Amino acid sequence: MTEAPATPPAPFAAHVGKHPGEPNVADPALLADPFGGYGALREQGPLVRGRFMDDSPVWFVTRFEEVRAILRDQRFVNNPAAAAAGGTGQDPLTRLLDMLGMPEHLHVYMRGSILNNDAPDHTRLRRLVSRAFTARRINDLRPRVEQIAEELLSRLPEHTEDGVVDLLPHFAYPLPITVICELVGIAEEDRPQWRAWGADLVTMEPERLARTFPAMIEHIHELVGQRRGALTDDLLSELIRAHDEDGDRLSDVEMVTMILTLVLAGHETTAHLITNGTAALLTHPGQLALLRKDPALLPSAVHELMRWAGPVHMTQLRYAAEDVEIAGTRIRKGEAVQLLLVAANRDPRHYTDPERLDLTRHPAGRAEDHVGFGHGMHYCLGASLARQEGEVAFGRLFARYPGLSLAVDPDDLQRAAMPGSWRLTALPVRL
Repeated sequence: MTEAPATPPAPFAAHVGKHPGEPNVADPALLADPFGGYGALREQGPLVRGRFMDDSPVWFVTRFEEVRAILRDQRFVNNPAAAAAGGTGQDPLTRLLDMLGMPEHLHVYMRGSILNNDAPDHTRLRRLVSRAFTARRINDLRPRVEQIAEELLSRLPEHTEDGVVDLLPHFAYPLPITVICELVGIAEEDRPQWRAWGADLVTMEPERLARTFPAMIEHIHELVGQRRGALTDDLLSELIRAHDEDGDRLSDVEMVTMILTLVLAGHETTAHLITNGTAALLTHPGQLALLRKDPALLPSAVHELMRWAGPVHMTQLRYAAEDVEIAGTRIRKGEAVQLLLVAANRDPRHYTDPERLDLTRHPAGRAEDHVGFGHGMHYCLGASLARQEGEVAFGRLFARYPGLSLAVDPDDLQRAAMPGSWRLTALPVRL
């Protein structure tokens, strides 16, 4: 539907094409058409040899059955040190952080993230925050999510220029960032700064990261210090209590990285689910008409939009903790695998007519039949919140503005050249 910029993010462009026959995730062709490009790799085989952004070798896992199996296979770990990845050399995570210009003394904050931990640490950290994301807590949040959505939608006309408004900064981003910041306990006056930091991080530009990441860490430390003197019922206060009552449950570094992860992951991907989904519906009027006719389709619609146009196209690297055979291919201990969610979610071996957007594809009451939110131990902690925000966003947007239409040709929509991510840089519409 769209074409991404041809230039991959620095400093990874230099590695593209260095190994003919081994696709690189920063390849401009894959950035421009990940559905077609990774789909072609899927048809080559369930595992295909390729290269990560830093030029390190990786196994691309392309098909639904194999992707889902590895996601729940604890022989594959997120922490490269646990798999002795890289042998005697620098492990891939350290090499990537160095390439991104991350100051060495801050590496510990990336390594301390729940995203880079495996059991038992991952289990311990997840348990500390999981109460905030139970079905009951999320359901209780719905009236507030609806209120925020209505407030944002009512103000859209104030942001129009020549009848056009960009939904990304005026609806898709502020909805989830307001919700997650209220849940965590980030003050309203600090939220624009978090939005700006998030925008810096996704550029993957070392100069910006070298400024932004230290500023974020310092800010979180200050935030913790301020809140410690006036604890409330938000998630930040719960983490502080866990840290202060028992340092073995949550270290200082883990607390900081947990806040960082929750706020950024809690709004970035949801914002792009909303914009990707809106663009998909506006370019598939028959499917939009189904949704207008039957709003009860909203939960199914969110699942299908996550499958068909989800913002996350691949997981972070995982590493074999021992020799493992997958689909007839031997993966050696320490070797990296890249799970291609974008290829798995359109695998014709699993789905009938997978290239077709079909809001009725996921019947109510059935188990989740896509890997857009992952699977297994590292299944997205905030998936239920993201789904709810998507249901509210699509339902309220199209009800409030029944004549909504794209303000540009679909082929003119621009996307960020970010490997593994499918995100619009703007979504101009007419109300």
